[in-house]
Amino acid sequence: MHDIRLIRDDPEGFDAVLARRGVEPLAHSILTLDEERRALTTKLQEAQSRRNEASKAIGMAMGQGDKEKAEALKAEVAELKQSMPALEESERELGAKLQEALLVLPNLLDPSVPDGKSEDDNQYLREWGEKPSFDFDPQEHADIAPALGMDFETGAKISGARFTFLRGDIARLHRALGQFMLDTNTREHGFTECNPPLLINEEAGYGTGQLPKFAEDLFRTTDDRLLISTSEMVLGNSFREQLFAESDFPMRLTALTPCFRSEAGAAGRDTRGFIRQHQFEKVEMIVAALPETAAEEHERITGVAEGLLQKLGLHYRVMALCAGDMGATMMKTYDLEVWLPGQGAYREISSCSDGGTYQPRRMNARYRPEGSKKSEYFHLLNGSGLAVGRTLVAIIENYQQADGSVLVPEALAPYMGGVTKLEPIA
Repeated sequence: MHDIRLIRDDPEGFDAVLARRGVEPLAHSILTLDEERRALTTKLQEAQSRRNEASKAIGMAMGQGDKEKAEALKAEVAELKQSMPALEESERELGAKLQEALLVLPNLLDPSVPDGKSEDDNQYLREWGEKPSFDFDPQEHADIAPALGMDFETGAKISGARFTFLRGDIARLHRALGQFMLDTNTREHGFTECNPPLLINEEAGYGTGQLPKFAEDLFRTTDDRLLISTSEMVLGNSFREQLFAESDFPMRLTALTPCFRSEAGAAGRDTRGFIRQHQFEKVEMIVAALPETAAEEHERITGVAEGLLQKLGLHYRVMALCAGDMGATMMKTYDLEVWLPGQGAYREISSCSDGGTYQPRRMNARYRPEGSKKSEYFHLLNGSGLAVGRTLVAIIENYQQADGSVLVPEALAPYMGGVTKLEPIA
């Protein structure tokens, strides 16, 4: 969410920044709402002040024996009391409209974000490793994995499309990946491991920005709770409505959780295989950072995600997302795209972003700079470290063998109990 004072101070500049995202000018309409609300607030304050003055004057008039004046003042007070509820209701309605208008706005962009309208305009930054070579035609994971225990049919029979049932060593490899990621994040990079709730209330959904814009992508329970689409929603909200000291930063949290997405905006995309599921697991990284160190922390979490891919021996590239491909809540994002030889394409496996003060404002999460009496908002950053299912897909496609088996990366050996290769199930 945005500080209304920023829009008041430079409406043209505000519109110009959002125009990079393709948003039509709207500062004027927001400021019109703001002015109407402020005018009503002033009118209400004046009415309250006059009511208090008149109430006091009634006693004075009575004490002076001026009954006529006292009766006139009583009539005025009664009229003010009668009119004020309508003013209060109008003020609440305008305040709600203004709040709604601000809540749906995307984040402002960091000046370094490249211009562009779609993923085709994203900027290549670097890559690591080399594409693997095969002496046979590599297959897609959806063709290899069923023989290894990735059961799409049973998942669909039990739960519907885009649910998968894993069994045997491939299920163990999936679990190993999550443990490997968590251990690396906590033991090598100073993250605190968390085990958060998977259900949140609507207020938390608004806090991290999934509501109101992405409501259709969330699963809702019968008691109006939401299943998390990412543990960013719970880890981020763990800071809500708190005031921190400058010395508390940075605060780094990580969690491995199931995530649930309706994929309402992805109709027809990745319907085959394990890439885009309604239920999946992801290791998330959340960092609360001071504004002056946020850029450094952004590079740091990107490096953590890259390090995981490097340990697994997976070739990837890093892309800076352009303005038109940026998530609504983020001000700057790097995507890590892993090479999938079966598909002959790079696919996103991690997004690492600096959200600036956008989410802390929505959650009223602040800190007090040392020596200052005034509180300020900090930056909240997030990154996938990594998406477990997509990492499993990458291992299947990159480590596949001609006989249909898949080698287990050395980094996962401590978690596999001696299993070094996934063999087709007879």
